[in-house]
Amino acid sequence: MRALLSFVGLLAIACAVTAACAYPAWLLLHPHFDFPFHRIGERIGMLVLALGFWPLARHLKVADRTSLGYGLPRAAFLRELALGAAIGVATMLGGVALMSALGLLDWTPAAKLSGAVIAKLVALRALSGLAVAFIEETFLRGAMQTAIERESGTRAAVLLTAAFYAATHFFASYHIAPEQVTPHSGLDLVAGTLRAFADPSSIADAFLALFAVGVALGLVRAATGNIAACMGLHAGWVWVMLLTHELTQPLRSAPLSFLLSRFDGFVGWLVLVWTLLLTLPLWRFYSVRTATHSSVTAPAR
Repeated sequence: MRALLSFVGLLAIACAVTAACAYPAWLLLHPHFDFPFHRIGERIGMLVLALGFWPLARHLKVADRTSLGYGLPRAAFLRELALGAAIGVATMLGGVALMSALGLLDWTPAAKLSGAVIAKLVALRALSGLAVAFIEETFLRGAMQTAIERESGTRAAVLLTAAFYAATHFFASYHIAPEQVTPHSGLDLVAGTLRAFADPSSIADAFLALFAVGVALGLVRAATGNIAACMGLHAGWVWVMLLTHELTQPLRSAPLSFLLSRFDGFVGWLVLVWTLLLTLPLWRFYSVRTATHSSVTAPAR
């Protein structure tokens, strides 16, 4: 498990730097920008991960295009990314429609926005979805899954990468009000984030849903041999989720409100079940698609 421990070690370094540097960064930035303390800490952690990614990838011998999941020719990669994004948007819209049908979402915020504002949100959140998908898929289904797969096989790579993916979504989830920020708030931020894992029942629904999403993406990566489809699916899912956050509010008084997590009001038991229903069809679709393309492009003998 050398590969997994290497990525966990990089994450631990990012947490340590965040604990040490979040408060000094806050002192520099807060007088000029209205950034929340947890957001500053999150960006510091992401910067450390970005700086450490390439040396780690080189060390694990996964720094080449194929290992990172970019082995397809550019045109084919973009085509698969676009198809994945379309599937991602369609499938996540289905989930949102189900939430609405069950009375779990209040669309009043959307009704207060003009068409121009909504169009701007659609464009901006599409860019956000692509950025998130590019970063996370390159890191996780690209470098991490490849490195673990070479050591421990595909099954272990899919499951361990999915667990890492799910766990990292809870970092920087602990918030500190501006008036409560102190010199030791960086340490409090990291400790508060880790404290969520001390009470698994409070995050079980969100963690399992995110784990299932990670497994689905990992299986698609294994089926296709690249991250184009994973990136598209991920971008489409994030795009719809971000828009739903902007345009709706979870109805906590609804009888079935427990289906939406307390973590973010979206990823929970309903998303878990929806993802499980989608995983096998997605895997089969991309397995058949990859096999078909391989047979068409194989040289005649």
